[in-house]
Amino acid sequence: METLTHASTPGEAPPPTAAPESRRGRWPHRVPHAAAVWGLLCALTQGGWAVTGTAVPWRPDAPYPADIQVCYAALALLAAGAAASVPHPRSPGGRGAVTAGLVLTLAVCAVNVIGLPAYLVTLLSGGGVESATGLAHVALYSAGACLVLPTLLVHRRRGLGRCPRCGAAHQGTGTGALIHPERADAPRGTLVAAYALLCGLLPWSAVKTWWTLGGDALGVTAEEWAASGERGSDAARSLASAGVDVTVLAAALGVFLALGLVHRWGAVFPRWTLPLSGTRVPRLLPLVPAWLVGVPLAAYGTLLTIGAALSATGAIPAFEAQEGFSPAGLTWMVLFGGLAFGGLGGSLLVGARSYAARTRPVCAAANSPAEKAR
Repeated sequence: METLTHASTPGEAPPPTAAPESRRGRWPHRVPHAAAVWGLLCALTQGGWAVTGTAVPWRPDAPYPADIQVCYAALALLAAGAAASVPHPRSPGGRGAVTAGLVLTLAVCAVNVIGLPAYLVTLLSGGGVESATGLAHVALYSAGACLVLPTLLVHRRRGLGRCPRCGAAHQGTGTGALIHPERADAPRGTLVAAYALLCGLLPWSAVKTWWTLGGDALGVTAEEWAASGERGSDAARSLASAGVDVTVLAAALGVFLALGLVHRWGAVFPRWTLPLSGTRVPRLLPLVPAWLVGVPLAAYGTLLTIGAALSATGAIPAFEAQEGFSPAGLTWMVLFGGLAFGGLGGSLLVGARSYAARTRPVCAAANSPAEKAR
């Protein structure tokens, strides 16, 4: 983690600055209540879907069974109770129970946001929404992840006797000024890891771009590939006619985010954002999409890569030919997709972890002479 310094030499970035107290300083007190409200809303929504028989797809050809929705409603009530208990002192056993409830909820949220990248790509390409309830389900648990994770962080910091806002050990309420660290690139090891993971996109994007340009690859002709996407949106077909695959374009946006997380330019708005130029980027602006997209992409890509490897070695039955793909060609395409999704997701997670550490501010009280003398 990057250390804070208070002096700078000519040609270096300016020293860390203290931000004045603001309402945002009270987020550790407000987020647990917001997470509790989310738990209640989630329980009502899941219970309502179960009672009314509303179809919520967990895969294109199968909706969630009603008993699973009831279980989700019960877990949401558990999350509401755990989050509401965070602001109140508890015994070690009680704190452990709250931690377990929040960790379980966070795991459930992570499982249920796996479909988020697919919905985002479909929306960005103008393809519409295949299932409104499916999108609502994913959005509901995406919001839950954004509330439960900081609630768990606040709970853990309080259990360690640290400031719930900055994580440092100091006296005071934790609502005063903040000191932000200097802007810096990620450490060399993190940069190498992020770029190496992004290289996983190369085979997948090259093959798809070659198809859109009219070439043949993996035993599939450009015409066969185009026919498989005839039901795409007008925007997607227009991009394909220009040699641009819409999923490759979406991946390029992910690459931009991943690079911003590991380079110092990702911490300050660039010159072309005229009203914001030169101001600090709010930490959550890149971190929230990086976590929400990175986790499902990494998980999905890992499953695809393992599946392709097992199929190639005969550990599982070979993939069946479909949409012009031979079994061997489909195995290669699944492997390329796994490397691409897993690589991009892994790069986002590696970058997000580094960005969170490099940009984490601390309360000014933690750097006061009295605190340093303790």
